[in-house]
Amino acid sequence: MKKLSAYRRIVGDAIIGEIYHKAKPLYGRRIIHVNSTAIGGGVAEILSSLAPLMNNIGLEADWRILHGNADLFEITKKFHNALQGDTLHFSEIKKRVYLQANEDFAAYASLSNNRDVVIVHDPQPLPLIEYYKKRQPWIWRCHIDLSHPDPVLWEFLKGFIIRYDLAIVSHENYTKKDLPVRQTVVRPIIDPLSLKNMDINQRQIDGLMEKYHIPADKPIITQISRFDKWKDPLGVIEVFKLVREKVDCRLVLCGNMATDDPEGVEIFNTVKQNAAEEIASGDVMLITVESNILVNALQRASNVIIQKSIREGFGLTVTEAMWKQTPVVASNVGGIPLQITDGVDGYLASPDDYAGFADRIIEILKNPALKEEVGKAAKEKVRENFLITRLLLDYLDIINYELGNVV
Repeated sequence: MKKLSAYRRIVGDAIIGEIYHKAKPLYGRRIIHVNSTAIGGGVAEILSSLAPLMNNIGLEADWRILHGNADLFEITKKFHNALQGDTLHFSEIKKRVYLQANEDFAAYASLSNNRDVVIVHDPQPLPLIEYYKKRQPWIWRCHIDLSHPDPVLWEFLKGFIIRYDLAIVSHENYTKKDLPVRQTVVRPIIDPLSLKNMDINQRQIDGLMEKYHIPADKPIITQISRFDKWKDPLGVIEVFKLVREKVDCRLVLCGNMATDDPEGVEIFNTVKQNAAEEIASGDVMLITVESNILVNALQRASNVIIQKSIREGFGLTVTEAMWKQTPVVASNVGGIPLQITDGVDGYLASPDDYAGFADRIIEILKNPALKEEVGKAAKEKVRENFLITRLLLDYLDIINYELGNVV
């Protein structure tokens, strides 16, 4: 079981003491989180640390997964894209499948009885509030970019959101003036003691790189993300081609296939087809293994981490790499600029500025001393702002407020 005391050496006694103090009014309070997948993606990773730590400090926290079929997740993937700016053909059948899946789940999932707070994550389980007798505060936590949602879809989803007591988003730009619900901003985080982020030594790194047949004969550029159009893997390959004109290097695209993302296989196959020549030569590697410890090793072994997102709710892969003191070159979109101060603890470029991305990467590859300089500043920023202890404090404040406690 995860224990808060294990984080003392990382964040210090003051933070640990503050968490225990804020948890005191909440001893025995029953909190339930609901999302759409247990593995794959930042939400599942956050909850796999947050829920156990809530239990460790005296709350009674549970975590349930919305059960759905392929039709549901195909539709909610379209919703995800539309909330981030795509247009959507919003048919009655899409609406029916979406609502029916939530109603069916509510028929057997006990979320409301004997719960003090219900926290629903992202659009997939959003309508659940319609199918329960509301006896407690309900909180909607949205982890994606809401700055330019499809207006028809937003109007539909807003009908559910207004029943919630609070909406939590990742950036001030994602708050909505037309939403008559209290809104607050909470930054996503990483768990420094998880398999993906814990300290590992060079021997372990080398062993994992060898196990997954990733050669270390030349510099490595890596993007770790789902195979998703918003992560722009095809654009990453074009940037790599520009870099390779100046520096002989290798590109690794490493991404899992989350159960609630049916487009992943299609995007993967498109990337594979477009980079067939580079893949055959070994200059580009595509990895779809579900392994957090591999991601840990790869982020440490890489010379540069790239995150060339077109839209990005936050982008925890940026935080992960910064924690490991590996230089990051990332798009100046969404929540990424909240993490990186350009030229201080990482580098930012416009997502359509391929030459700018390439120039930054080349600069890092040609000047290894930058890794130490930028990496040190990056790790300190993550320590202060983006660790699980910060998220615990945020949630304790929110839950205490919703339950009328003064701490």
